[in-house]
Amino acid sequence: MPRPIEALIHQPALAHNLARARKAAPDAQVWAVIKANAYGHGIENAYPGLRAADGFAMIDLDEAVRLRALDWRGPILLLEGCFETRDLELCSRLRLWHAVHCEEQIDWLAVHKTHEPHRVFLKLNSGMNRLGFTPTAFRAAWTRLNALPQVDEISLMTHFSDADAQRFGADGIAHQLAAFETATRDLPGERSVCNSAATLRHAARAGGDWVRAGIMCYGGVPDYPEHDAAHWDLQPAMTLRSRLIGIQQLQAGDTVGYGSTFQAEAPLRVGMVACGYADGYPRHAPSGTPVLINGRRSRTVGRVSMDMLAVDLTGFPEAGVGTEITLWGRGPHGSVLPIDEVAHAAGTIGYELMCALARRVPVSVESV
Repeated sequence: MPRPIEALIHQPALAHNLARARKAAPDAQVWAVIKANAYGHGIENAYPGLRAADGFAMIDLDEAVRLRALDWRGPILLLEGCFETRDLELCSRLRLWHAVHCEEQIDWLAVHKTHEPHRVFLKLNSGMNRLGFTPTAFRAAWTRLNALPQVDEISLMTHFSDADAQRFGADGIAHQLAAFETATRDLPGERSVCNSAATLRHAARAGGDWVRAGIMCYGGVPDYPEHDAAHWDLQPAMTLRSRLIGIQQLQAGDTVGYGSTFQAEAPLRVGMVACGYADGYPRHAPSGTPVLINGRRSRTVGRVSMDMLAVDLTGFPEAGVGTEITLWGRGPHGSVLPIDEVAHAAGTIGYELMCALARRVPVSVESV
């Protein structure tokens, strides 16, 4: 039989979470963000659950090709725009909308030969300081684009750095929202400012014609641990589960795994799970990281290995080889282990765990 580890993608949860984005921003259209192979879920797996979106946003041209192959005919936005001149040819052929965040991208458009002018999203660097034109350069960039016959409609966008929390003890988006409103005042075009965190926390104030629903589509919480998935009515879209493949009975003083980082204080029964860092589980997850055993909570013990990790079987006398272990997501009997809780225990975020799912893990789908 195959190794007993599996990722299960829940398409109904994706549809639910997308509807949650619409509820949070009822006056806006929704981009479903499917960058990084739909946050590790697989574009082909996620698409049926997200096809009610108004558009899809991503990074790579390859992802756009895959989405068009699924017969999506609606808007597709390249969030980082083009990376070289010839990318514009594919944008023309696939009818892709794309961000413009630097002078070089305008230069490429100026020499691009196309019969159909492009829809672009001009990006303002309102304080994130990654991509985008500074407020002092933004209007000049808009003027250049507006003069090009290769450009049709110009939309306006920015990205918040602290929509999930406060910034220096104050409102996390106020300074960037003010910069955006000043830089874009009186300019025509649709606006897009809200990522998942801003959609959930600030949509009524930040507004915009499009919101970009990323992590929230997959049931991840952008402001965990301040809020959890239940607070925002989000459902996990990915479950990682495996089974016990071995049992060990420890005595007081025995250790578990590489580096002997865990030492039993009393007799302890532990189970070995077919899951390790080569499957995408975080190696740095410490002893005590939560797991579900047959739907009930327990914890990891010792260091995560490449192919295995150990769990505490205290209170689970029935557990044996073949017992189901939920690493994150939906467990038996209606149980749930939020991915954000596992990530928090490991000192990271749920985004990373989703995206790190290894190719060797078999994936199955719960269909809509």
